Amino acid sequence: MIKSLLIANRGEIACRIIRTARQLGIRTVAVYSDADAKALHVHEADEAVHIGPSPARESYLVGEKILAAAKATGAEAIHPGYGFLSENAEFAQSVIDAGLIWVGPKPSSITAMGLKDAAKKLMAEAGVPVTPGYMGADQDPALLAAEAGKIGYPVLIKAVAGGGGKGMRLVEKAEDFADMLASCQREAASSFGNAHVLIEKYILSPRHIEVQVFGDSHGNVVHLFERDCSLQRRHQKVIEEAPAPGMDAATREELCCAAVRAAKAVDYVGAGTIEFIADGSEGLRADRIWFMEMNTRLQVEHPVTEEITGVDLVEWQLRVASGEPLPLQQDELSIDGWAMEARLYAEDPENGFLPSTGTVSTFDILAPNRTETGIAKGDTISPFYDPMIAKIVVHDMNRYEAIKKLHKACRNTQVSGVKTNAGFLARLVGHADFAAENLDTGFIEHHWPDLERPKRLREDLLDDAVTVLLAMSLSPMRGHWHGPSIEHSYYDRFEAEPWRQTFGFRLNADWDHTIAMNVEGDTVRRELPDDYLSRRIEARSRSDGGVVFREGEALIVGNRWDNSHGGHGGDGAILSPMPGKIIAVEVAQGDTVTKGQKLLTLEAMKMEHTLTAPFDGVVAELNASAGAQVQVEALLARIEAAAEE
Repeated sequence: MIKSLLIANRGEIACRIIRTARQLGIRTVAVYSDADAKALHVHEADEAVHIGPSPARESYLVGEKILAAAKATGAEAIHPGYGFLSENAEFAQSVIDAGLIWVGPKPSSITAMGLKDAAKKLMAEAGVPVTPGYMGADQDPALLAAEAGKIGYPVLIKAVAGGGGKGMRLVEKAEDFADMLASCQREAASSFGNAHVLIEKYILSPRHIEVQVFGDSHGNVVHLFERDCSLQRRHQKVIEEAPAPGMDAATREELCCAAVRAAKAVDYVGAGTIEFIADGSEGLRADRIWFMEMNTRLQVEHPVTEEITGVDLVEWQLRVASGEPLPLQQDELSIDGWAMEARLYAEDPENGFLPSTGTVSTFDILAPNRTETGIAKGDTISPFYDPMIAKIVVHDMNRYEAIKKLHKACRNTQVSGVKTNAGFLARLVGHADFAAENLDTGFIEHHWPDLERPKRLREDLLDDAVTVLLAMSLSPMRGHWHGPSIEHSYYDRFEAEPWRQTFGFRLNADWDHTIAMNVEGDTVRRELPDDYLSRRIEARSRSDGGVVFREGEALIVGNRWDNSHGGHGGDGAILSPMPGKIIAVEVAQGDTVTKGQKLLTLEAMKMEHTLTAPFDGVVAELNASAGAQVQVEALLARIEAAAEE
């Protein structure tokens, strides 16, 4: 067995690997950038090595620094986690050449499956069904557009070196193809150093089904059944579950056997995932499921497979890398119950899911089974890495019970200091169509009106805020505030910021127990809750007030408030929502624009973000240029409203 292990990663996956390594008695070495100097994975490892500045391209993506850290600490092996260098065949080979153990597949397997076009050709030869499309080397835009026309819209443009939902664009109309192609190629070049793309037929009722496979160096390959990852946003998974809803035994057998054939075709060793796209319009059928790609690494969603099989996949990785055979054979593996995972992101669902940065002042996730995270209260979410902050994992006897558990866990999640998608996740998991197994990869887009924060929730939060505001002069007791007994009028001035909108409260708790509030410039009166004297509101103290939680949402109340504009303000100011790089400017000063028109594109946190005009008007000021680095809340442009005629 390996005695010492360097984890070439960060965040929750680094913490996850450290946990299993510790159980096996393996000494662990963490690496960290400037931004991660105080990160949880650094604290939990036995030893930690600084490897450079905050940008990943100057630290976590520099293989020479990783190897130097391994040699300096005497590490025997390197585990890449997922992302970063995990599917870099050249780095894997350099680890082996340095006399170290690579906890992953052979470099030749990574190469064979690393480019989507070559992988699809290889799979077709191995008898694995593949989706129709263009996988040629000629990348002339006119040719690609012509091939898309032959395939028939809608089509999917995919970076051949892509992964993690990046370098992928859905094109529904021919007139949009050129812009989408350019955007996809830019993102692919930036993220993977390779701008080549392939074109695939887009399945109209797509389900994303994947199979966990595992091989060893003794010729054994097994599958650990399937996962359904159909609930996605921008091709990035949000909810994953295992097994797949609606999968019958015969279809499962055929699909999983195809996945094993795919792994054997590249002499696969270690943990890998074969991803399939299924046409779910008539249920799951083996003849309507096609190979998409293989991820030659551990997946983000691996916990759901662990929960239904009882297998520790990281332990298997370490044992196989040490030369041991697989701990179990195929006939010893079975499905037990149902598991689900929700990805908790630091992002603002009401503002195009833009990532949110800042210091985490509250961090409580009460998941009944397990929470995978790499942060703790007081940590800072920086703009340099993926904004996922935790994975909420549940397991139960069946899908119905698992949904109930996950729904409760998301509703009870309490995070403040950064915006999160916890409330959105609760509404997603609680949706009737999700429970009814009416799933496809367009679910979130199609059901968005049901997934927005409802007006009822806004009113409930305001009621909670009223009670907290009345009690803010009292000392907190056990993390809760109790409503005060009011014997005379009470005057003060506070602000609350539910959703980038400021509400001014002038508390006038007089003899009729009402409160005067200034809401959007109008004075309204609101009755105190009947139980305000004894009401307990779940709230947390802050230096500038408090925060109220309800159904996964956080409402800041106090004498100051979060004044982020989320991209634009009511005065037409277009502000950078986070630090990043301007990669495209679509307008010039003096141009006339319409509401929703694209103004510029910002690259930040490994994603492209489009900023649009808040209303019809004229570009009165423009301070953005392609290639420029900008800081959070930098004024990029200002739109003057069109004059009313």
